[in-house]
Amino acid sequence: MRKYGLFLVVLSFVLIQSATFAFGKSKLPVDGKGYVGTLPELTRNYGANDEATDITPTSVSPIPSKDFNSEREIKPAPIEDPSFVNIILKTDKSSKYANDLNELIPLLEEIYDMIEENKNVQIFNAKVYYFNQSVDYFRDKYADKPEGQYISYKRLLELNTHARSIALLRSEAEKYNPYLSYGSEGYIYNPNNIREQLGYLKNEIRQTILLLRESN
Repeated sequence: MRKYGLFLVVLSFVLIQSATFAFGKSKLPVDGKGYVGTLPELTRNYGANDEATDITPTSVSPIPSKDFNSEREIKPAPIEDPSFVNIILKTDKSSKYANDLNELIPLLEEIYDMIEENKNVQIFNAKVYYFNQSVDYFRDKYADKPEGQYISYKRLLELNTHARSIALLRSEAEKYNPYLSYGSEGYIYNPNNIREQLGYLKNEIRQTILLLRESN
């Protein structure tokens, strides 16, 4: 009898669970796409001012965005501050004009060395001719620009004229020397005079090189 009673208890428990499962399953309207029933309104028991619905921290305030296109947000440059003018607005040493000056310095140094080493007329004149072509390009490039008023610009043009005149003098001296007696008319072709003129030119080249380097 005791075993029979235990069997009835177990059977009753199984039947109750099956009924509960079947009842619960019949309450879930589903189709092939998932649940299609109506969800309960979870907030119906809470008021609009209830603390449970306020999940935004009241201690955090939104950061206002700045209008960077507004003139009030752009600080004017301190152009009256000497440190700004002397450092921030300092002239760019790698300007095109400075670069052009730097390209002419080696040519002047070569002519200077030729005078020192007493190179022959042909080599000297060839180097002076190349220097003249470079200065002509330099002159045309900056003649109508502010750089045309710089001391370095004017000095280069003067030196170019002087170098060309010495080159021409040496060419004529080499051509006419065999026929000259170095009298009053031929004095300018005298070797001593030519050496003196080359000395003047060398000194002028040295001063111009120093000026060009200081201009950079």
